Amino acid sequence: MAMAWQALAATAVTTGNVVPLAASSSSRFPRLQLVTPILSHELGRCRLATRSSATSYFGTAPQNRGTTNVTTNAVATKEAFTSSATTTGGHELLLFEALREGLEEELDRDPTVCVIGEDVGHYGGSYKVTKGFVEKFGDWRLLDTPICENSFTGMAIGAAMTGLRPVIEGMNMGFLLLAYNQIANNCGMLHYTSGGQFTIPVVIRGPGGVGRQLGAEHSQRLESYFQSVPGLQMVACSTPYNAKGLMKAAIRSENPVILFEHVLLYNLKEKIPDEEYTCCLEEAELVRPGEDITILTYSRMRYHVTQAAKTLVNKGYDPEIIDIRSLKPFDMYTIGQSVKKTHRVLIVEECMRTGGIGASLRAAIMENFFHDLDAPIGCLSSQDVPTPYSGPLEELTVVQPPQIVAAVEQLCSRE
Repeated sequence: MAMAWQALAATAVTTGNVVPLAASSSSRFPRLQLVTPILSHELGRCRLATRSSATSYFGTAPQNRGTTNVTTNAVATKEAFTSSATTTGGHELLLFEALREGLEEELDRDPTVCVIGEDVGHYGGSYKVTKGFVEKFGDWRLLDTPICENSFTGMAIGAAMTGLRPVIEGMNMGFLLLAYNQIANNCGMLHYTSGGQFTIPVVIRGPGGVGRQLGAEHSQRLESYFQSVPGLQMVACSTPYNAKGLMKAAIRSENPVILFEHVLLYNLKEKIPDEEYTCCLEEAELVRPGEDITILTYSRMRYHVTQAAKTLVNKGYDPEIIDIRSLKPFDMYTIGQSVKKTHRVLIVEECMRTGGIGASLRAAIMENFFHDLDAPIGCLSSQDVPTPYSGPLEELTVVQPPQIVAAVEQLCSRE
């Protein structure tokens, strides 16, 4: 296996995707030219979906797992925001199918792209994102591994150092805690510690978030774990359109990117364009314009917020909703423009309250836009408890639409 991967790596180097500077007799790897600085703003080829809106279901019955249709103009009495995906025809896909399509296109486009993880090959992935790929691309580009997250993550990072572009699938994002050393000390830092000799174009992706009675160990939200690791970039998809666009952009990036996918969003359906597109890794998405308050959210909570917005509109409030999407770095330009307009901010997340994305975002807003605020920044987060297996108790640990409505009413009532 090792010799086969070295051969693939050698092929990658000679195809021009990385440029050898000088081979070192003391190293098994060639010295690689720095292609782009870490977290570079390569926005020229990005296409941002700024006019996408969707609705979802919020039923509590565990058996309610049917397909969820995404519809535009989720919030009543507001001018419709037509998704870029619906303006030029296109085709309907579920979110996991959009991820699959984006990954397949990149495997077709670039022979150095490969997928590594448990059951990604012949089984087609735990959520079928790689279904049928092994027949098309072969066993070496869809590498099934044993249950050893630290080993195959380290192997993928080494493969990236030699010129490949591995996509690491975690069967469940919580399992990747076993590879925390490889992700933090290797994936995030090797570009710096090698003095720019290596780039690490790795994508780490998989299902996470609070599902339907999956228990504490399978309901992890790892955003807070990885946000403090230097060198990592983090994005969270929330619609089929941005799922595909972020997948493709992450694979093409020279930086290590963690793509967070929520387990309850895989069956969302939306029409996406037939033509190729990518989404910017560093830009937020305006879901709904408004004047009274800025609501910042991401992933599954986007749909809790849009559900709450219907009630808020009926009560006379005009909330602006932004899907921050880029969890690291934050798109402070888009966020700042909204704060300067509404002067009130509510952050809604599924991450834990202590040390979560919301805490970092609130600090960034206070530091940059304190004088534009007319009220304290509100933040609704999950409870700092292990996620219960009990359905009713599980629901109590996660932010629900009525809590969002109450928080907006409180913030907007402040003089």
